[in-house]
Amino acid sequence: MARLISYPLSVLYYLLFGFTLILFDGIQRICYFIFGKKAHRKSVIILNFLLLRCLNILGTRFVVDYSFNLEKNQSYIFVANHQSTYDIPPLIWYLRKAFPVFVGKKELGKGIPSISFNLKYGGAVLIDRKNPKEALKDIKAFGERLVITNGSVVIFPEGTRSNGAKPRAFQLGGIKQLINAMPQAKLVGITINNSWKLSRNGYFPMGIGAKIKIKMHPPVNLPSSQVLETLEQLEKTIIADINS
Repeated sequence: MARLISYPLSVLYYLLFGFTLILFDGIQRICYFIFGKKAHRKSVIILNFLLLRCLNILGTRFVVDYSFNLEKNQSYIFVANHQSTYDIPPLIWYLRKAFPVFVGKKELGKGIPSISFNLKYGGAVLIDRKNPKEALKDIKAFGERLVITNGSVVIFPEGTRSNGAKPRAFQLGGIKQLINAMPQAKLVGITINNSWKLSRNGYFPMGIGAKIKIKMHPPVNLPSSQVLETLEQLEKTIIADINS
């Protein structure tokens, strides 16, 4: 029965999702080129709030668990497991006070309404995953730019979506580059559960009734030594809260 209901709900979801992306592609351009970066940032936050409302059509619920407040004028390196494309809108919305930018793959930089424009003009770094050495250089330069703007960043160290509950092994090179470039930042682990269920049938029909849980682990100061040990412990902390 749930699979049957998922078909019309998926059609409605994609119509509203697509309309929202196309509408905000224009809104973002107006905000960025006429009113400036602050207006563009607000438009991105509103966009992602609406994308969450689109997901609610599928019966998707979001539960966020955190025991700390984000500090003003503090840079953060947010490190999260990556189960699906749908990890990103809730992270942008629930982390909006810090408004982190993302480490993403270069393929996302063109052709996708709203998303490509935001990645290109919103401060993200788009890396070539086929060229790891160059990617690490780009991430380091990206971190150095964030120091100047007092910005924050989200990185998915699995490198790509797991598409299931079981995480891929973390690749720590990119995080190390950010730590070297942003010594005053704080490190925050994030565990994401159940977002993979939205695409458990592929992308049509969408999965319905998913309860996406996001746990923000307490911030820690960046280590001046024993960096590898700190990152291995962070990986264990994130993975320990993933539902199997």
